[in-house]
Amino acid sequence: MKNQDSILIFGSSGQIGKSLIRKFTKNNYRVIAVTRSIHQKGYQIKTQSNYGYLELEEMKVFNEEAISNLMKKSSICINLIGILFEKKKNQFHLIHSALPSLLSELALKNNLKQFIHLSALGIEQAIDSNYAKSKLSGEEKVRKNFPNSVILKPSIVYSVDDNFTTNFMNLLSILPAMPLYYEGKTKFTPIHVSDIANVIFKIVQKNITGETIECIGPEVLSFKEMLLKILKSINKKRFLFPLPLPLAKLNAKLFQLMPKPLLTVDQLNLLKYDNIISKKYKTNFDIMIDANKKFEDEINRYSFNWTSGGQFSKKRIDKLS
Repeated sequence: MKNQDSILIFGSSGQIGKSLIRKFTKNNYRVIAVTRSIHQKGYQIKTQSNYGYLELEEMKVFNEEAISNLMKKSSICINLIGILFEKKKNQFHLIHSALPSLLSELALKNNLKQFIHLSALGIEQAIDSNYAKSKLSGEEKVRKNFPNSVILKPSIVYSVDDNFTTNFMNLLSILPAMPLYYEGKTKFTPIHVSDIANVIFKIVQKNITGETIECIGPEVLSFKEMLLKILKSINKKRFLFPLPLPLAKLNAKLFQLMPKPLLTVDQLNLLKYDNIISKKYKTNFDIMIDANKKFEDEINRYSFNWTSGGQFSKKRIDKLS
């Protein structure tokens, strides 16, 4: 029997998934969280939930029968699955296009009330990025398969659990200098993870359907401005220098050989395009869902981990006193 308050989340172990589980279960929604490995991720996910409101499901391989069985117990499906780089050929296509197509098709077959799919902001013009092309393909298939779907297009989502601010805090705390790709002029509209979770929660609560929504925070910041705010937050001074594009490409080719690359050629291509609203779609502010957390204020809440002295740093002690 379908529980009208049951929400099925794919990609539950990421920063947005964990924040969503906290938000929904706190407000008495039942959540079915899908993960590839309960052994690795189960404890982390369980700690986010109010007791009795979370069901964990392990799914190493996505197949129609297993997904349909979970959808039969749900009224809403949220797809958060995404990757930043490919470990295998065509992985972008499989994760960002084929999987959303399958989920949205099954959501319609199982008469779900809402299907919410997470895509990305600022990808329409990025024709030289495989990441962007796969994301756009996923959006197109979701709209076709589930016409009343909600597609969310966030800018950079940041928090203490992210792969963006924390990576740069790590690098800037040890490196004497940091290259600026495209002179650091690429613009972003970063949104805090709790704000994007609130946007999704309100979309469910208001039963919004059939929309594509660009999810943004309250500020437009250049890449260089974000690095300067991170440096200020961790109380470091570093030399930021523009890196010529040929050297940047060579740099990216070397980095992408790493198991978890700091930069790939595809990401470098994507970085040349501004990550700001297109004005083609509504934003969260247009549908009266604010996201007011400011970048500098929020990174200051966790940046003490990268300052001299860590939790015992003068900055941290002064803040607590």
